[in-house]
Amino acid sequence: MRFLQTAVIAHRGASAAFPENTLDAFRGAVGLGASWVELDVRRTADGFLAVHHDAHLGDGRAIVELRAAELPSSVPSLAEALDACVPLGVNVEIKNSPNDVDFDESASLVEPVIADIRAGSVAVLVSSFHPPTLDRVRAADPSIATAQLTFDLSNPPRTIGRAVAAGHVALHPFDATVTAEVVALAHDAGLRVNVWTVDDPGRMVELAAMGVDGIVTNKPDVAAAVLRGE
Repeated sequence: MRFLQTAVIAHRGASAAFPENTLDAFRGAVGLGASWVELDVRRTADGFLAVHHDAHLGDGRAIVELRAAELPSSVPSLAEALDACVPLGVNVEIKNSPNDVDFDESASLVEPVIADIRAGSVAVLVSSFHPPTLDRVRAADPSIATAQLTFDLSNPPRTIGRAVAAGHVALHPFDATVTAEVVALAHDAGLRVNVWTVDDPGRMVELAAMGVDGIVTNKPDVAAAVLRGE
């Protein structure tokens, strides 16, 4: 069965084939069947927008305590990453967790992120686990589509209702929490559903059959083949 209506979203780029969140991973996703790329953005001490998942580098240094010039060459800027993703769409996840060393209650990195998005030439969806960060995106530029990331879906109607009330276009739930009922509830509320992070071909088929709108995966080539029915 073919599920071509389900988007393939390359998690941190084509991260099974290339180092994650690097320009190689983003460019590689283009040739591996992805239609979107997911990436993470954080701020440095001097306001540079660094594309990196963890708050710390592998050597233990906190990104927020470094200047841009101190970052490894493998860590791109958001602007560079957006350019590398052309012609794919990009899901920009703004990292701003109260549990991380770089947490900023005011989410002041939102406006610089928006500036880079406006200067780029790709379709963008901004997501975050931190609702106030997304609220600031909505207030700063309501034309930018936003999505609520969730790990806990113990009360789907409440979570979906809050996402709709906040003005988001999509819900991004953790794979293990997704059922056909959750997908149906979200769709009935007008939300797209993009599920993270799925590398198992059998599970990809199950999710596509539920009607999910996107599958976030480290293996976009596998997902593309599965969704084509191969």
